[in-house]
Amino acid sequence: MRIDDFIHQFSLADAAAEAPVTAKRRAYEALHARRRAVDPAGMQVRNERIADVKVRRFQPAHCRTGVVVYLHGGGWNLGSVDSHHGITADLAERLRREVISVDYRLLPEASYAEALADCQAVVETTAPVAVIGDSAGGRLAIDVAHTGEWQGVLGLIYPVVGTPTLDTLGADAPLLSRADVLSLWQAAAPDVPAIDTERPPAMTIEALAVERDPLTLPLERTIGSWRQAGASVGYRCAPDMVHSALHGHAELPLMQIAWQDFCQAIEGRLDDGA
Repeated sequence: MRIDDFIHQFSLADAAAEAPVTAKRRAYEALHARRRAVDPAGMQVRNERIADVKVRRFQPAHCRTGVVVYLHGGGWNLGSVDSHHGITADLAERLRREVISVDYRLLPEASYAEALADCQAVVETTAPVAVIGDSAGGRLAIDVAHTGEWQGVLGLIYPVVGTPTLDTLGADAPLLSRADVLSLWQAAAPDVPAIDTERPPAMTIEALAVERDPLTLPLERTIGSWRQAGASVGYRCAPDMVHSALHGHAELPLMQIAWQDFCQAIEGRLDDGA
């Protein structure tokens, strides 16, 4: 698939910015439901609750010890274990470990603090070897690591870092503009923990970004600060890819390469006992 075709398919133009969040959620879930692949052979999937938080567990065949917690993206007001089912199933298969996808509460019905509390509760209960999040879930993963006692491998996929402003963000890009980021941030910001952005949230981090994304520039700057502070940070950026391209990792060759490299890096860190 060409990236332009992916952008066309993933445009949520039908769910205009003025539309109720419930309508945008229906469009978002339907979009991903149409693309959901068959689970890998031998994969066991079950829904349950951990610490009274809804989760979906993905256990691959020949599963190794050590669970991984996944925090989905969607701007803190969209997304679910359903919308990210394909990503988490593929991640579990690649890592050969159980992946627990967290169905945290969403804005505006809940606050960012409540969403973060859901993620923290699952992490504290399961003691995962790695916590991985994409986009808005990447920021939740950072804040989980900063505010709790968990220590392990932190995986970040085009996360929101620092305090987004017009001065810190990169250029507008398809599927995510600077105005989008700032609008979503405004809704979450009152309850985002105040942290030192130059202090690494974990000492072992693997990050994946895409070239055409306003979040990439601040991420690269932050990675530089984390490395200077002593963290071991692996980084790759998928050329010509856009925000949300992770959902097309099976069809977009350049995203597939970057995703495979990211997963192999996480697996290598875990094998090394990081």
